[in-house]
Amino acid sequence: MKISVIIPTYNEAENIGGLVHHLLNNRNRFLAEVIVCDGGSPDDTVAKAEAAGANVLHSPQKGRATQMNHAASQARGDVLYFVHADTLPPQNYLRNISNYVQQGYTSGSYRSHFEDEHPLLKINEFFTRFNWITCRGGDQTLFVTRCHFEQLGGYDEYYTVMEDFDFIRRSRKTGKFVVMPDATLISARKYRDNHYLRVNVANGIVFLMYRLGFSPGTLLNTYKKMVHYPRYSANPKAVVERKL
Repeated sequence: MKISVIIPTYNEAENIGGLVHHLLNNRNRFLAEVIVCDGGSPDDTVAKAEAAGANVLHSPQKGRATQMNHAASQARGDVLYFVHADTLPPQNYLRNISNYVQQGYTSGSYRSHFEDEHPLLKINEFFTRFNWITCRGGDQTLFVTRCHFEQLGGYDEYYTVMEDFDFIRRSRKTGKFVVMPDATLISARKYRDNHYLRVNVANGIVFLMYRLGFSPGTLLNTYKKMVHYPRYSANPKAVVERKL
């Protein structure tokens, strides 16, 4: 079994080097490659990804779903592992994924752990242990066997937002999905820059609109009106150094 890690990026120069180093420093025999698929970043994302040791691809079009599909089409692994650039998987991520694939799971994600110890964020963390679609998200990363990914037709490129929810929803209908007991390390800057309740209300409203069939553009515009999203997330390398 070989696992290809796929990271879609756009203007992630602040984050990508630390993430790639983290992934490669915790490699084992299951790792096939770390692929960064860039959507035309004007900053130093590509140079920093290459310097850190990633295989960099240039997507024909910007958009996370498109970039992840493009990388998947070039990947060598039997299992695809999708990771956001501002997220850090557990150090034993390769062993976890390989164990669950060998148990017959076709896809899965982790729980969440925020780098901020605010007690209200612990509520969010607690609920990510449940295998509910409302508790899932791209920050928790996602593994999927190549066979299952291809059966589903990959990510639906219609969704410029909520593409992770859409894919997991379809994956759970036809495959075996697991929430792994470890957790990804996630920046809490969005919550600090806004407010815990504001961000959670915005998440709930946009998720409901997604289920009601609103267009991706409407979802994105609604979210931007409700939540100020920071230009850069906390640097994963700095975050993991504080945690180790």
